[in-house]
Amino acid sequence: MKPFDTSLYPFTSRWFDRGGGLRMHYVDEGPRDGQGKPVGPPILFLHGNPSWSFYFRNLIMALRDSHRCIALDHIGMGLSDKPNDKAYSYTLEQRIEDVQLFVDKLRLKQPLTLIVHDWGGMIGMGWAVRQPRQVARLVLLNTAAFPMPRSKSLPLALGLTRTPVGTLLVRGLNAFSWTATRVGCKRKAMSRAVAQAYTAPYDSWATRIATLRFVQDIPVSRDHPTYGMVQHVGDQVMLFHNTPTLIVWGGKDFVFDAPFLATWRKLLPNAHVHYLADAGHYVLEDAADEVVPLIGEFVRTGQVSQA
Repeated sequence: MKPFDTSLYPFTSRWFDRGGGLRMHYVDEGPRDGQGKPVGPPILFLHGNPSWSFYFRNLIMALRDSHRCIALDHIGMGLSDKPNDKAYSYTLEQRIEDVQLFVDKLRLKQPLTLIVHDWGGMIGMGWAVRQPRQVARLVLLNTAAFPMPRSKSLPLALGLTRTPVGTLLVRGLNAFSWTATRVGCKRKAMSRAVAQAYTAPYDSWATRIATLRFVQDIPVSRDHPTYGMVQHVGDQVMLFHNTPTLIVWGGKDFVFDAPFLATWRKLLPNAHVHYLADAGHYVLEDAADEVVPLIGEFVRTGQVSQA
């Protein structure tokens, strides 16, 4: 892993053995009792591709005085182990199972707030539809939990990553992670230090396996192995019709764009929607001053004053 400014990520690293000799990295920040046991209301943060738990750092710092903030790095991502294909399947179904194993291991019985971004939404909602009573609130950040809208096609850049040339670019040159730091923010350019932190875990052909496998696991047709799981989760999103939900959406996301937001509005019509027309995919970076207080208010009260 390449060095980065760790002062940007001032958390204690923890590790979860998911089996098969594979460790998942996570942070678990928040108030504790005299015996060191976490006591705050739990929040589970699930990132997407090609980021890692670093994406949620500002929210964690804003909420850890009052809440138990748990942010996981998926296998192959961030500070978690990065096995080859023989040791790990890199499929949506496996990712959802990882979350269930993790929640069980931490004995998270109290209903939690689920905050998801990018493909973390598909993973998180895949877990949530199995355990709907464990979800107290939802925060959705430029994500999906349903098949690609009919009016949407896979962007050319993502389609390229699914070709042999794309494999060379993603695993050989880290093009996916590097490019995301450039195009993910639209209001203001990502600083060099922050961009280095996003790309630091992906410093070799071997450590970039998940950034490629995530894209390859996106079902663009019904015959894709993951399509059935995605369709099932999408059909079950209605379980959260009355769950307090905040959708924060960067309008200049070239992947999770207007058709995705329209689908969320249809599936969860009671959700608060905060639309930022000039923000990009990394909305927590692009509009942190506006978005972090908004999400903090929602997490604490279930309401928002400006969405």
